[in-house]
Amino acid sequence: MTNDNQQGFQYNASNNSAPSLSMHRQSSPLPSIETSKTPPGTRTSSVINLSMSGDQLLNHSHLKPGNKAALLSYTQTINMYRENAKKTNSPDIQCDFAIFMVEAAKPIQEDDPTRVEYLAEAEKLLKQLAARGHAESQYYLGNLYASGVLSKKGKNEFDKAFPLFVQATKHHHADAAYRAAKCYEDGLGCRKDYSKAVQFYKKAATLNHPGAMYRLGVADVNGELGLSKNPRDGVKWLKRSAEASTGEYPHALHELAILHERGIQNVVFVDLAYAVSLYVQAAELGYAPSAFRLGECYEYGKLECTPDPAMSIHFYTIAAQQGHREACFALTAWYLVGSPQVLPQSDQDAYLWARRAAEKELPKAEYAVGYFTEVGIGIQKNPTEAMEWYKKAAQHGDKRAIQRLQGKPAERKSEKKGAQDDCTIM
Repeated sequence: MTNDNQQGFQYNASNNSAPSLSMHRQSSPLPSIETSKTPPGTRTSSVINLSMSGDQLLNHSHLKPGNKAALLSYTQTINMYRENAKKTNSPDIQCDFAIFMVEAAKPIQEDDPTRVEYLAEAEKLLKQLAARGHAESQYYLGNLYASGVLSKKGKNEFDKAFPLFVQATKHHHADAAYRAAKCYEDGLGCRKDYSKAVQFYKKAATLNHPGAMYRLGVADVNGELGLSKNPRDGVKWLKRSAEASTGEYPHALHELAILHERGIQNVVFVDLAYAVSLYVQAAELGYAPSAFRLGECYEYGKLECTPDPAMSIHFYTIAAQQGHREACFALTAWYLVGSPQVLPQSDQDAYLWARRAAEKELPKAEYAVGYFTEVGIGIQKNPTEAMEWYKKAAQHGDKRAIQRLQGKPAERKSEKKGAQDDCTIM
């Protein structure tokens, strides 16, 4: 959570989805193996006896449960948590319990009364805490409304979420300020107001929110949100965002890399090696566009990178695992031809990656799947299904698919061309 003393629960939220909860436990530090200076007879010397053997230290026989020992049921656990939360006056603990109830409700089917009860209890408690000015409760409740979790029809309730984001912002909640800014920018739960959006982005930026600093940077560089173009200030915001980048907000690293590829006169100089290093940083945070760019660089020798099949496949895989459709199709090309001592040739894997890209409506992948299915590459021949894929590709503008539907034979070519050329399939 945002508050320092709420380290037991953490959650992340995208603009239109409720945050997911994760629980982190810190492992207990190992006792020091230095000779204890504590006088004999004290607790420390009785607990840690360095003369004990390893078997003795690992003997947990004294911890064996009794005959009637049993794990508590899930319902009993919730009831105990509820009673303990009620006994405390800590809003942080009560907020944690409300979040726990929401997470407990998520796996339950929507028409199950238990789910409705859990969500209703969580909403009631969060409303009470929000009314008392608890910023994390205001923000989390706003996210629940924005995502539609608390709506019976699953409708996004930005009209309820927006004022909660604004309230939490008054308590210096960085994520809430960022969400309020997004609402003003997109007109979600309020009228569009770019000046207000900039105001709230700047509020979040002063609280070191990387997403807000990135948005201000792009706005300054491109002259968006009613701002005049100011590349110098924009780059400053982007650099600050890059320094604070996280897995959720790696975008500034990618944007700075693009700027160092192209340069901005008197502001950003061209530095291809630095651009590559920025792409690597973003890719290590799991940012698919950066990973895909690196895959291209190491495949074709772009940005002065030495062609390296292993590195290319590595970065394409990072992007593909995030659902990047171009990266999925790039792996199709690699699997079709293989790479000695790096990647074995596999028609089956080539088809699977092409299928994944085609399901994301990449026209050339749809055509490729049609061809694979027609000819029988990595899958059994099925002319009827192949024509369906050709139709999808044609609807998305693929010229080869259009020609195939007109009766012209498919080009039988499957090879990897030289640098700067796309991998041509069929």
